[in-house]
Amino acid sequence: MKIAQALKEKNIAEYLLYMWQVEDLIRANGCDIDKLKTSVINRFHEEERPALEEWYENLCDMMRAEGVTEKGHLQINRNVILNLTELHGALLASTKYPFYNAAYFKALPFIVELRQKSRHKEEPELETCFEALYGVLLLRLQKKEISAGTVKAIEVISSFLSMLANYYDKDKKGELKIDD
Repeated sequence: MKIAQALKEKNIAEYLLYMWQVEDLIRANGCDIDKLKTSVINRFHEEERPALEEWYENLCDMMRAEGVTEKGHLQINRNVILNLTELHGALLASTKYPFYNAAYFKALPFIVELRQKSRHKEEPELETCFEALYGVLLLRLQKKEISAGTVKAIEVISSFLSMLANYYDKDKKGELKIDD
């Protein structure tokens, strides 16, 4: 909970990936708060557990209510993608951010390739990017080999998303001027 809040304030891209991990952790525990207590919550200090239990329980309830206990993402996480997509469009439309445009167009061939391989061709481009990062994160956690081509694609996509996250932070602080 504290980690999620800190990431949300510091780096929206890392926050989203973390929240996708939390969703998968909840799924792995069958959306069962007792299992989550045993496998996750009880590993924390005693004073942190009540707040964590409430947070995980709320997330479990939301996942059940939104029908994402098997797959998919919570609306709160989909909203992050929507907000980032809106900002992405505004940055691309502006003439003030040529480096952002360059980062996007450098990542675009990889995005197109990933979308062609994906069964979710109508999802937002940014979701494709985050899915690629998350997929590689899972492969690394499983200590599986990652091809050189995938590493290169992830570096480019990661750099692009990092720039977007930085602009998101500036926009949130009122420091971003998009209008020409």
